[in-house]
Amino acid sequence: MNSSSTSDPRDRLEDAARRVFGWETLHPEQLDAMVPLLDGRDVLAVLATGYGKSAIYQIPSLLLPGVTVIVSPLIALQNDQIAFLDSTSAPKAMAINSKQRAAENESNWQAVSRHEAGYVFVSPEQLAKDEVIERLGDVRVALMVVDEAHCVSVWGSDFRPDYLRLADALERLGRPPVAALTATASPPVRDDIVGALRLRDPVVVAGGFDRPNLDIAVHRHIEDAEKRRAVIDEVVSLEGPGIVYAATRKDTERYAETLAERGIRACAYHAGMPAQQRHDVHERFLDGTCEVVVATSAFGMGIDKPDVRFVVHASVPDSIDSYYQQIGRAGRDGERATVSMFYRTEDLSLATFFTTHSPDDDLISRVFAVVRASGPVRLGRIREELGDRGRRLANAANLLERAGVIVGGRRGFIAADLTARRALERARDAAEAGERFDRSRVEMMRGYAETRGCRRQFLLGYFGETIPDPCGTCDNCVAGVVPDLAPDAGSTIAGEPLSPETPVVHEHWGRGVVLSAQHDRVTVLFDTEGYRTLSLDVVDESGVLTVAEP
Repeated sequence: MNSSSTSDPRDRLEDAARRVFGWETLHPEQLDAMVPLLDGRDVLAVLATGYGKSAIYQIPSLLLPGVTVIVSPLIALQNDQIAFLDSTSAPKAMAINSKQRAAENESNWQAVSRHEAGYVFVSPEQLAKDEVIERLGDVRVALMVVDEAHCVSVWGSDFRPDYLRLADALERLGRPPVAALTATASPPVRDDIVGALRLRDPVVVAGGFDRPNLDIAVHRHIEDAEKRRAVIDEVVSLEGPGIVYAATRKDTERYAETLAERGIRACAYHAGMPAQQRHDVHERFLDGTCEVVVATSAFGMGIDKPDVRFVVHASVPDSIDSYYQQIGRAGRDGERATVSMFYRTEDLSLATFFTTHSPDDDLISRVFAVVRASGPVRLGRIREELGDRGRRLANAANLLERAGVIVGGRRGFIAADLTARRALERARDAAEAGERFDRSRVEMMRGYAETRGCRRQFLLGYFGETIPDPCGTCDNCVAGVVPDLAPDAGSTIAGEPLSPETPVVHEHWGRGVVLSAQHDRVTVLFDTEGYRTLSLDVVDESGVLTVAEP
């Protein structure tokens, strides 16, 4: 790789950005994340869509000896990144994935072994394979990149079970520096990413969550038919291109058909469609022949379309994390964009339904039995012994690890000294705690939909950021319903000041951490109970909540 003669790392990075990519300037946050990577530090970068997160690994890789491995959840996203890199003078980019022919993968591996590739893109599922780890072990891995890193977190909006095995893969590869990148991670999700990837004293760069060019509104309805008509009228009235998010596959098709009848070039998109059909919708949206995509949450990650003028939610999402990730696809060009959610209280029951998980007791017991009998044992060996290669097995192993029943490491899983019955009980307890947490996220969506306060302040507070005054542009601010509050000295409990990340203890719910604090309420994420918004007057009077020792 090339390097500049200057010793200042920021100058070297900016010089490489100009030479190879033609970028004259870099955001300060980008440089804050890049410089530690040159020093071998782990980095977690949580930056809003449009900040150029990919540059955080693309540029340092030019100055580091060895190959950069990028873990990316979607092949379409990998292809977009490879196409971009190939359009520059950057080193060659390759992909190893299951959609390519074996001969193409082998040709790419040969290029990697001959040091002809600077970037290698893989899915997390690929890194779960012993042969992939072994071949990467034969080359020098200079940097491991975990893209869409919120997928690591069970608290994130797009959890992928194979992401949780990345820490084991890192250990097997000699523990190269890690760059974890995402646009959406609240403070507890950041902590979860750090823990799940076993990052070592990472530099955390987070900010830029406020998107002032987005006009945010929530429209409440009582009748479902009335709400559906309002969604259609809203979309027809807006200038595209745009995205409509619906709760079910059937709804995506129904809305798309109705919009087409109203003269809108609309396409449905959901995970039940054939892969080629999904690809076609993706391409048509990018080239403008499809004006509006009506989709489930399966659509959008990695969509490189800066001119999306609106994102409309036909139903309430399952969490603020998902909602923020989805609305972040609007207005990436910095121009005005509309963000609307159409809400019925009854919609929350569907969101709650999707949070219900029934653990497979038999599979959990069999996984524990294999680990107890054979540990340390890797996930691939467990799959072979049980004859199960599906995602269910990875979920079972992750649940057992979250419950402390098994522990992952470089050589594989080992079992705790527990009986099979006690191991299953712990796994069930962990699953129930997960359900409570997911249901609490739905309740946070209720709080957002029904708040009379500034919606932008609500959203930013969830991610640990604050703005001192109401935004003046969300629907509540425009309608003049936001309470006109006198300046106050700050939120307190029993005289103790509260601010984001303050540790607290609740008499019944145990330990938690403050996400946001207003003049009259505090939102806390509890370790076992999830999100709760509490009245400061009530907790101050009752004494059930206290500030804990850090």
